[in-house]
Amino acid sequence: MENYEREEAELLASLFPSIAVQLRGMLSGLYLAATALAPAEAREKDAELDRKAAQLDQNYYQMLRLVNGLTAAARLDARTPLPRQECDLAGLIQEICDEAEQLARLLNLTLKFECALPQLICAVDPESIRQLLFQLLSNAFKFTPPGGSVTVSLRRQDEQALLEVADTGCGMDDLQLKVLFDRYTHKELRDPPPHGLGLGLPLCLRIAEDHGGRLMAESKIGIGSRFTMLFPIQHAKRSGLSDTKFDYTGGFNRMLLGLADALPVQAFAIRNR
Repeated sequence: MENYEREEAELLASLFPSIAVQLRGMLSGLYLAATALAPAEAREKDAELDRKAAQLDQNYYQMLRLVNGLTAAARLDARTPLPRQECDLAGLIQEICDEAEQLARLLNLTLKFECALPQLICAVDPESIRQLLFQLLSNAFKFTPPGGSVTVSLRRQDEQALLEVADTGCGMDDLQLKVLFDRYTHKELRDPPPHGLGLGLPLCLRIAEDHGGRLMAESKIGIGSRFTMLFPIQHAKRSGLSDTKFDYTGGFNRMLLGLADALPVQAFAIRNR
């Protein structure tokens, strides 16, 4: 029975990317039409229009996040090396946390980044690190009640980097922890809607492994959870260090996309962008 379920999951994973391509095209058309009906200039002048458009934007981002999850499913069984480059990991994570902190305030949460290192240069795939951090922050935001806190920390331990995301949320029991990284095959353990496909944490585990490391989780009911990515500090000839800010093309906000399932609708209002 277990082998059958695994084969079924692998078959679905192989089909997901093709489905995602078609859905992404449809979503693009819908978003362009919605933007034409409620342009930013009109939303800035009309609070009610902005409120309605924000709800539409939130649904769009949630659907796009789901579609991206379909694309990412293929990576779970892939063995393609990551395109690593020299990167200041401390600066990258600081940038993400600075932007996410504004959104955490909308949930009445405190987000802190703790790092005593001025820089931590190592070979990573920056986009994969962003994806992992977005997923862990999204989970922390979703399951931490108002008034709680989320702490991201980065430190060096000998020749290894430790990236941690800890929260003061509801926590998990031993059964949930046991199947945490493959629970998309356990329907009874799904998060409350919107819960996506359950591929987020398995993908985070793959990202950690692709960096030569591992991802660990610890949690206690009523106290909170902590996720730790531990990986070796390596270097590459290719440098990603630049004074030019990376401009993401695609017409949407990566932070809103990454945290879409955890944010309140007001995060998508024009005044909060």
